[in-house]
Amino acid sequence: MEPRILDQRPDRPEEACGVFGIYAPGEEVSRLIYFGLHALQHRGQESAGIAVADGHTMTLRKELGLVPQVFKESDLGTLDGFVGIGHTRYSTTGSSTSWENAQPMLSSIGSNTIALAHNGNLVNTVELRDSMRASGVRFRSTTDSEVMVSLVDHFTQQHGSIRGGIREAMRLMRGAYSVVMMTEEAVYAFRDPNGVRPLALGRLGENWIVASETCALDIVGAEFVRDLGPGELVKLSAAGLESEQAVPAEGKSLCMFEFVYFARPDSQMYDCTLHEARQRMGAAMARSAPVEADLVIGVPDSGTPAAIGYARESGIPFGEGLAKNRYVGRTFISPSETLRQQGIRLKLNPMRHALQGRRLVVVDDSIVRGNTTRKLIALLREAGALAVHMRITSPPVRWPCFYGIDTDTQQQLIASAKTVEEVRQFIGADSLAYLSIDDMVTATGGRREDYCLACFNGDYPVEIPESVRAGKMALEEPSA
Repeated sequence: MEPRILDQRPDRPEEACGVFGIYAPGEEVSRLIYFGLHALQHRGQESAGIAVADGHTMTLRKELGLVPQVFKESDLGTLDGFVGIGHTRYSTTGSSTSWENAQPMLSSIGSNTIALAHNGNLVNTVELRDSMRASGVRFRSTTDSEVMVSLVDHFTQQHGSIRGGIREAMRLMRGAYSVVMMTEEAVYAFRDPNGVRPLALGRLGENWIVASETCALDIVGAEFVRDLGPGELVKLSAAGLESEQAVPAEGKSLCMFEFVYFARPDSQMYDCTLHEARQRMGAAMARSAPVEADLVIGVPDSGTPAAIGYARESGIPFGEGLAKNRYVGRTFISPSETLRQQGIRLKLNPMRHALQGRRLVVVDDSIVRGNTTRKLIALLREAGALAVHMRITSPPVRWPCFYGIDTDTQQQLIASAKTVEEVRQFIGADSLAYLSIDDMVTATGGRREDYCLACFNGDYPVEIPESVRAGKMALEEPSA
């Protein structure tokens, strides 16, 4: 009997969002934001948006699609100002096909306007949204980001201070959030008390930038200064950089999947580049799960540094065995039935001449649903591989994430219901091994308590209400 494919979505966790904020008088702010978002495109490919202001007027452009699809040269010319924020989106709350759900989100405070962009996921969105609706607030989107900007708006009007409004909103919001927000004159950035999602601070001359990853600072020539701390709030304005501990920190719980998969290999977190950490994960994998083979290949792109580490540690040659089409992205054009049957070939194609007659070690970052890995192994065998040994540089993903990754039910996760041997049989590998939590953490140079490991061990740093377990579409109106 043909094994059941658990899910037709990709085998990796879906991306988090990317945010970018800048205060830079004298610079072409919209252009800097554009290139910053381009560097963060890997974090979200469903929509993109930029808001800028010149001290008096705020201008916004956002649309569904990739950054180069959304913004043309003429668009950047109309986005004039010295302060701005930007966003690339992958939806974890609300529909991915609604323009209203694209960010930044806008809200008015008296005669002024605020714009907000967010990476993460609140776990008490329904509760907060119902409370705001009872106060007369009307919502146009179905995202937690609009709830956040409405909360800041509401409390700012009560306190008469934007920073006071942010502080009050942060006291009520629960979950993961790294936020950039702006008025006509300043940028604000703040991070949840557990620091689940990353947020880096950089300097460009006398000006300041915040971004999800340091690679976005690099691309615009900014110097990385430090990460924002859990519960920290910063303001970037004519007064320079102002920082405060808006809410008490509850420890560090950075998502481990930033190191395993999400972040670009040239980004830096916890004083370590992701490329170095992934190589060390591969080397640890070679020590814990050796095997006789002729060639080590990585699944591009995040699996490649780990494959290099595995090859160096094991002495087995490293080679390129899969060609990746880096221009596929998230397309809005549905493939034909013939192309759907080809499946993974749209993004990855085996190099027959390198693989034929070889015993392979294939290094990848994770197996979430199992369907893509199964198809990949079938393609490698079709290309002439004699054996395929899968080595995964993270532990089995057994628990869903509610903090901004699109794995919101345990039924989606193949390792939650199958043993390692059963997963091996399902994907069709000759052998399968995962990296342990301890080896994974050690490779980053950090401590176990520095990370959120909930998807591996079920230990959630922020309690998950039952309402959240309904999934990311919980705010969508029921069909008539």
